[in-house]
Amino acid sequence: MPADNKRIAVVPGDGIGPEVIAQATRVLSRVEESHGVKLDLVHFDWGADKFLSDGVSLPDGALEMLSREFNAILAGAFGDPRVPSNQHAEDILLGMRRGLDLYINLRPVRLLDSRLSPLRNVRVEDIDFVVFRENTEGAYCGAGGFLKKGTADEIATQEELNTRRGVERIIVAAFEYARAQGRKRVTMADKSNVQRFGGDLWQRVFKKIAKDYPEIEANHQYVDAMAMFMVLNPSQYDVIVSNNLFGDILTDLGAGIQGGLGLAASGNIHPGRVSLFEPVHGSAPPLAGLGKANPVGAILTSAMMLEYLGHKAASEAIESAVRDAVSHNETTSDLGGNLSTEAAGTAICDRIL
Repeated sequence: MPADNKRIAVVPGDGIGPEVIAQATRVLSRVEESHGVKLDLVHFDWGADKFLSDGVSLPDGALEMLSREFNAILAGAFGDPRVPSNQHAEDILLGMRRGLDLYINLRPVRLLDSRLSPLRNVRVEDIDFVVFRENTEGAYCGAGGFLKKGTADEIATQEELNTRRGVERIIVAAFEYARAQGRKRVTMADKSNVQRFGGDLWQRVFKKIAKDYPEIEANHQYVDAMAMFMVLNPSQYDVIVSNNLFGDILTDLGAGIQGGLGLAASGNIHPGRVSLFEPVHGSAPPLAGLGKANPVGAILTSAMMLEYLGHKAASEAIESAVRDAVSHNETTSDLGGNLSTEAAGTAICDRIL
């Protein structure tokens, strides 16, 4: 393989994952032709079928192989009613996020067309921000346990862990992105008025790091207030940074005001290392195989991946094609169109010149 090829691990996953990832890889093939991008896509069958047949979720040595041999990972969705525990999804997704130390969950929130937002009188330029969610610790670290489980006196604890290193690096990443992209404001969301210990750490680190970026406005909002303001006045946001739990909630709210989870792209990133890119809509088992799934989230995720890999022009061409297809209502039914998953992918491919 030539040295300038980018090697991509493709993991379609479960439910609608294979359908939407098929359209994303079609788009990638198109920009290989139109923009001279050189990609080597290698498919892996990790998901519910493999877990049920072989008892394997993330194979032994997979993380080392991904780190050593690949530039990025493009994943679909994970979750299958045949695996009620969702163990395979946790092993694969959280295994990659934690095992590869993908500490940035980056979620862009951009309105493609004003008719898509449920907000009244909102303009396209009013919704254009990104969220930096800490991705490896916080309330999702898995710490906690039970006492007297199953009895009337049962106690369940769920612990949130915040390390100085973890807080510093996600806040630095948010400010560095703002500087590199010409964004003017970084807003931190927390609940430090009641979560006094973790919140105190986030507050001190945020104020310290903000001093190194004097050209960027640094402000703070409590997360409950931010949820309200995101609906009332989304135009105030440029870059948001928050912990794992609050970032998860805010990004789904962001997806709602931009038109739905079917449009939402994301990256799980460790700068300079192999990173994971996945749409965030879930596996939607009832829609699997019906040709109704919206491929835009997966396609925009592939554009994010290309930008991360240094192919900015190809990434912008995909985003422009998506925006044009949406504006002409050449979409799946969730966005008001009448196209199948494959036809929606074709409409985007045909617009990439």
